[in-house]
Amino acid sequence: MRKWLYVILILIPFTAFSQGENAVWLLGDQFYQFDKGRMTFDSTSYSYQKEFRKMAFEGTEATISDRNGNFLMSSNGVWIANATTDTMLNGGGLNPGPEVNGDPNGLLLPFANMFLPYPGDTSKYVLFHHVSLFDGVSYPVYEMLMSVIDITLDNGKGAVISKNDTVFKDTLNWGIGACRHANGRDWWIVMHENATDAIYTVLFTAQGIHSIQKQSLGVPISWYNVSSYVFSPNGDHFAFTNSDSAVVNGYIYLFDFDRCNGQFSNTRIIPTSQNGFLWGVNFSPSGQLLYANTSTYLFQIDVNTLQVDTVATYDGFCYPNNPWCTTFFNEYLAANGKIYITSGSGVQHIHEMNYPDSAGTACDLQQHAIFLDMWNFRAVPNHPNYHLGPVIGSVCDSLSVGQEEYYSQIQNFQISPNPLKDGPLQIMYLLPQNQSGIFEVYDLNGKIIYQQKLPPWSSMQSISLPNLRAGLYSCVIRSGGSVVSKKLLKM
Repeated sequence: MRKWLYVILILIPFTAFSQGENAVWLLGDQFYQFDKGRMTFDSTSYSYQKEFRKMAFEGTEATISDRNGNFLMSSNGVWIANATTDTMLNGGGLNPGPEVNGDPNGLLLPFANMFLPYPGDTSKYVLFHHVSLFDGVSYPVYEMLMSVIDITLDNGKGAVISKNDTVFKDTLNWGIGACRHANGRDWWIVMHENATDAIYTVLFTAQGIHSIQKQSLGVPISWYNVSSYVFSPNGDHFAFTNSDSAVVNGYIYLFDFDRCNGQFSNTRIIPTSQNGFLWGVNFSPSGQLLYANTSTYLFQIDVNTLQVDTVATYDGFCYPNNPWCTTFFNEYLAANGKIYITSGSGVQHIHEMNYPDSAGTACDLQQHAIFLDMWNFRAVPNHPNYHLGPVIGSVCDSLSVGQEEYYSQIQNFQISPNPLKDGPLQIMYLLPQNQSGIFEVYDLNGKIIYQQKLPPWSSMQSISLPNLRAGLYSCVIRSGGSVVSKKLLKM
């Protein structure tokens, strides 16, 4: 019986469907120093490894993996590298102009590019990117460009099939944000006009650039020091920061966002309690808390009450000594639901926030918690929520008609390897939209031997199970009133 069960199980195909596009963060800020690093995330944890590659990141960083978390490509605003970290075919010569010529470390501007899956075509990806020019004071952007990659070319390493195509021209602030359209397929791409109250929203569809709309937000911003543009994981909110100077309190700008028409509303301007430029900004996984930071203070804002709390103050840590100090700069919400914060200069540590959805200091920011054994600068990947699905029942949801059941049930649950001999168990799944879940393992007597929470918008996990005896087990996921199970054979 066991022999036949083994044969049946090894013949089961394990479909690659998981949303792992944001699985990889590349680290390292010096082109001429080849020892760099890589952090690889799943829904609960990360792994760090040292690697040798040419591409460095001083501010601009875009990375993307496939749906199963396999790394595909990266860009620092100067060129595109493939999965082998070599120059992708036709991947050189991005953003032509004086700011990129001869700068192998990439553009200095954070969040100035972003990879997105091409709507309706699994073989293609698009890179949106900025052309910038230093004017003696700052780096205003004067053009939005796009480049398209066919990942099936060059023996699966990919090739750029169109490059530096103009989306539109205007004087812009640096930074690109993106959010799924309410249909769950297309993309809204946003950027702010320089030193005005106007914001551009570009609709990108399977046919390319569908429309470009310009909206007045009613809140003019200064010409300098605008943060990244971030959407909440569920796409309902949008935020950025702006500071006039280092001696005046900065402001956090919070808006509601309509994923159907791409319009912003309900403007909220939130002052902070400490002087200094505001740099990073990000939402917690639930979207109920918003974080922003100066170089020395980290603020937490309740999205509903707008209460602002100072939840961390820079502790003065420098390594190996001053001036290599781990202050606060850019924030990154990773696939494991934690927020990571880089520093404004090249250092060997990263800050880690363990519980971003917890109010006050319970968010648990651990300063300089991660030692990298290499030098890293301020850059973090510019990742939207690739997992965000359609707004079921929306007037502009043209793709999910008849799929209400699909988005209310757990789908595509798979486990591998199966049979399991040694090492971690990989689980892949699609939870009901906006729902958390629980993963459980039972023995044949119905006794629960393992349990783990699954955060919303997660879709893949690597799980180290406790020592299991050889035999048959039941793996169960519960979420939103839906339950699915798979049999697991332990060898």
